[in-house]
Amino acid sequence: MKTSYIIFCMIILAGVTYLPRVLPFLLFQKKIKNPFIKSFLSYMPYGMLAAMIFPEIFTSTGNFYSALFGLIVAIFFACKKLGLLPVACGAVLAVFLVEQLPL
Repeated sequence: MKTSYIIFCMIILAGVTYLPRVLPFLLFQKKIKNPFIKSFLSYMPYGMLAAMIFPEIFTSTGNFYSALFGLIVAIFFACKKLGLLPVACGAVLAVFLVEQLPL
């Protein structure tokens, strides 16, 4: 990959995660009291990040089944309310183990 492409992607990612947090300050002068809008603005950056990452999950390993198994393990660990590091390490370990199976 070219360095310029990586830098461009990082700038886009930074903009996509930064703009939803700044726009409410620019658009709304008064304090937001509506709980729906508050929760929407709170979760929007996470939703955007997930929308960008989720399709890449299935193409990252080149093997659909290992990627699917890693996703299942990550979701399971996340539902157990583990932190980011154990979830990521568990998913990577699951993908590694499935990749080692002779298929």
